[in-house]
Amino acid sequence: MTAIKTVTPDRVVRIAPPLLAAVVALAISTWIPLLGPLLIALLLGATVANISFVADRLPAGQEHVAKLMLRLGVVLLGLRLPFGDVLRIGLPGLAIILATVFVTYSVTKTVGKRMALDPRFVTLLAAGFSICGAAAIAAIDDAVSAREKDVALAVAMVTLFGSAMIALVPWFSGPLNLTNDQAAVWAGASIHEVAQVVAAASLLGGGALAVATTVKLGRVMLLAPVYAIAARGARREDGTRMPLVPWFVIAFVAAVALRSTGLLPGTALDLASQATTLLLAAGMFGLGVGFMIKDMWPLPWAAFGLATFSTLVAGGVSLALVLTLI
Repeated sequence: MTAIKTVTPDRVVRIAPPLLAAVVALAISTWIPLLGPLLIALLLGATVANISFVADRLPAGQEHVAKLMLRLGVVLLGLRLPFGDVLRIGLPGLAIILATVFVTYSVTKTVGKRMALDPRFVTLLAAGFSICGAAAIAAIDDAVSAREKDVALAVAMVTLFGSAMIALVPWFSGPLNLTNDQAAVWAGASIHEVAQVVAAASLLGGGALAVATTVKLGRVMLLAPVYAIAARGARREDGTRMPLVPWFVIAFVAAVALRSTGLLPGTALDLASQATTLLLAAGMFGLGVGFMIKDMWPLPWAAFGLATFSTLVAGGVSLALVLTLI
């Protein structure tokens, strides 16, 4: 049995920069909510990486710290997902969630392959656009081991297109004559980030927020099976196969089960929610530290095109099912 590692001054020094960056990102996101704390943390990391005299002073081992924090953040994400709430949206809602996630994921993968894009980037984009944005990208990256610039690009795309849908979904709901429930389900099934869904649902009014958020969390629950699909056949740098279900995905499922019992008090859930965002943002900072701005030039128009297509698939498939089933 592996001994539990003790907390040493060296480890404290290593985790201090990403945690501080996460706090700063959370503060900035209150002023610029459309960007979200995860993208802001990633940008902070990229900024540090591209200022040599600052980057040289960062403690070693930031990549390992980032991966650990991302994994812990994904685990705590499970505490946001009461399984009973998702079941209450009924069979039509569950069918919309399942179809939208797996059609968006598989079609994005297929088109990305035909566009000759890096398959690891395509997998990240497919997961982010079909499940839960940056958090899904961070989790799936553990399976595919993508380049830092591909992770950054995928997060940027999911933020850009998800932010656009905050306005577009409520705006199109009027001309399409959607009911409040239909519009809420469409928002939850098509928009990429949880925070983006909340913003769009608030524009719809009525009881849309609860419905849209529940549908969105139903998509988040599919993180474990999509991880298993992404990890199938994937290999580590040393040539060994990636596990189909790593420890943090098992812990994520266990957290969902714990949340579903209703035993945790509201205070604990609030703290866990804040810790989730903090850990994911800290991890994103660590990923950003490995990103060089020069690697983004020339602008990857093919990636932009795939992100546009994936958004249209998620929005179109979910809308068609909403009009048919709700």
